[in-house]
Amino acid sequence: MRLTRHTDYALRTLSFLAIHDGEPARIADIARRMGMPSDHVAKVVARLAALGYVETTRGRVGGVRLARDPADIVVGDVVRATEDNLTLVECFDPVTNQCPIAPACLLAPTLGAALDAFFEVLDRRTLADLTKRPRELAQLLLP
Repeated sequence: MRLTRHTDYALRTLSFLAIHDGEPARIADIARRMGMPSDHVAKVVARLAALGYVETTRGRVGGVRLARDPADIVVGDVVRATEDNLTLVECFDPVTNQCPIAPACLLAPTLGAALDAFFEVLDRRTLADLTKRPRELAQLLLP
């Protein structure tokens, strides 16, 4: 399984904001420090704002900041909200399934169990868990 770049950037943006101590961060700064294209970060921030994970403020002193405490942001929830398609194989979707062996095949339930296990691990982690070493992260990311 591979997560989309959008989800990767969302998790990285949230991590950056978590160590930014509630101060607003500019999209350009997030993009530069995290090595991500600014236009992609802008799209990610818009989606995170729509989902209620971040707040944005326009203007000279504006920027982006977390809208929730990092301990309240569950990694599995972020991944579910930012991934557009968690259909690992064709037979996961009964509408588009064309696999002739699907009724007798055990691949779909096996992959389904693997996906459940994947989310079980992510659901046990919060943004606070991902940023438990703020000093080290700050040295790498903040001026």
